[in-house]
Amino acid sequence: MGQPRHQQQRRPGQGGGDRRSPCEQKASPGFSVDDIRFAGELDPELFNGIAKRCAKAIGDNKTCNKPSQLRRFYDELVMWQTKVGADNARFQEVRPFILMLNAKAAYAQGRDLIDPNFVKLLERCLRQATDAKTLGYAKLFVEAFLGFYKEVRPSENK
Repeated sequence: MGQPRHQQQRRPGQGGGDRRSPCEQKASPGFSVDDIRFAGELDPELFNGIAKRCAKAIGDNKTCNKPSQLRRFYDELVMWQTKVGADNARFQEVRPFILMLNAKAAYAQGRDLIDPNFVKLLERCLRQATDAKTLGYAKLFVEAFLGFYKEVRPSENK
């Protein structure tokens, strides 16, 4: 028997180039989520221009980010927001489970279902949700994002 895989020598012409998945390779470089902020006074363009810019950048990656995959994350966010309502104490109780969406996104990225930009967007939204009110803003932002996403990729999942 030969050497274990991790110790095998590479032969000429065997890989060695870009080791990123096709999903990662097509992700928009330089994608920023710094302007997504739910604390303080909301940017008037948060649910409009900012959500649309994010939808365009993430929607340009046609190798993954199917609307049905993204919708799963939104549906779970809606479920948590519904359970929390306006109760800040309840929000603090369930916050670890809300933040677990980040782990679910990482898993989906590992399976090439979503790209790093969507993971970054979701992580930013969840980190900005620090109480019941901002969790509501996170839900509204993802809702606006998905609305614009449907404009970018209209023919999928009809």
